[in-house]
Amino acid sequence: MSTLPENLRYSEDHEWVETRGDDLVRIGITAYAAEQLGDIVYVDLPEEGQATTAGEACGELESTKNVSELICPVAGVVTAVNPAVADDPGLVNTDPYGEGWLVEIRATDGAAGEHLMDAAAYAAHTG
Repeated sequence: MSTLPENLRYSEDHEWVETRGDDLVRIGITAYAAEQLGDIVYVDLPEEGQATTAGEACGELESTKNVSELICPVAGVVTAVNPAVADDPGLVNTDPYGEGWLVEIRATDGAAGEHLMDAAAYAAHTG
């Protein structure tokens, strides 16, 4: 498994959250999740303007092994969807913390991501 970026926060459902300022966050799945899923071949992501609820599904990732829900770690409104991942879902496997990001959300719950784990806690969570 790759090294966990220290600047991100992590959910128990294996999503990461990067704070980008002014309540804007970028979300993706962790390298651990990508490894567990296997080769990702299709992503179904929310549309721009769609509201999200923390802890509820906001998309799906389909791999050669199975289909997994993307559980949104923050409440808000989708402001961007990564078009590169739509064209090449394998980016989630090859660069999960960079070019493989999935969505950007304008958080509506104030302290977006503060309830999530830091890198050390997530590393302990995944054992």
